[in-house]
Amino acid sequence: MIGLIVFLILLIAAWQGFYWVFVDLLAVCKPYSVPSPGGVAERCAELLSDGTLLQATGNSLLRGIAGYAAAVVLGIVLGLLINHFTYLQKNLKPIVLGIQTLPSVCWVPFSILWFGLSTQAILFVVVMGSAFSIAISVDNAIKNVQPIYTKAALTMGAGKGQLYRHVIFPASLPELISGMKQGWSFAWRALMAGEVMTTSIGLGQTLIMGRDLADIDQVMLVMLVIVLVGIIIDKCIFSVIENRVLKKRGLA
Repeated sequence: MIGLIVFLILLIAAWQGFYWVFVDLLAVCKPYSVPSPGGVAERCAELLSDGTLLQATGNSLLRGIAGYAAAVVLGIVLGLLINHFTYLQKNLKPIVLGIQTLPSVCWVPFSILWFGLSTQAILFVVVMGSAFSIAISVDNAIKNVQPIYTKAALTMGAGKGQLYRHVIFPASLPELISGMKQGWSFAWRALMAGEVMTTSIGLGQTLIMGRDLADIDQVMLVMLVIVLVGIIIDKCIFSVIENRVLKKRGLA
């Protein structure tokens, strides 16, 4: 913890040093084009005092969780179908892999046309931006289960339901959690792409407002909040679950 604090202090010092040299001293960069630590801190205090930052963060978290939950359900179902049916494995999986590479912003025009400038449009972008990644992760996790496990279970008379419940799911759980974590990162990133098109308060909308006002400090502040929330979710939820699963299996 102390090491992290020291690193952050050094990082902020380097940031301030860059600003002082290239903006104040050499005047290579214009003040309005480079954020400063002091300016970002001042903007943070302003947005906290009027409640904008907390409201934007809360709204984005609620949308992100809702969209991610829907993406997990869709991704798991799609992944199981791809894994179970050879026809889908050969024909649908390459398409899913291709769709997975699309930037989330590609879904924005469709979401506006189908849902208008609404929360549903944002959730659609989140789901489409992360569900296919989760589906691929589910398929790969099941594929990587040692064949001897399934053969032994089938030899002992396990049915399909028992096979998935008692063998495949427990054996693939560590890799599934990694896939869910990756899916969250895709969902959080897609959420920002979806929020930039709306007028409802959210981190993405606050980011675009800063851009429109040429307020580089606000833009930088929102970027830092987006990164911070992503790190907190990873460390406090996914990493905790992952470590518990690995410890339970004697792998950590």
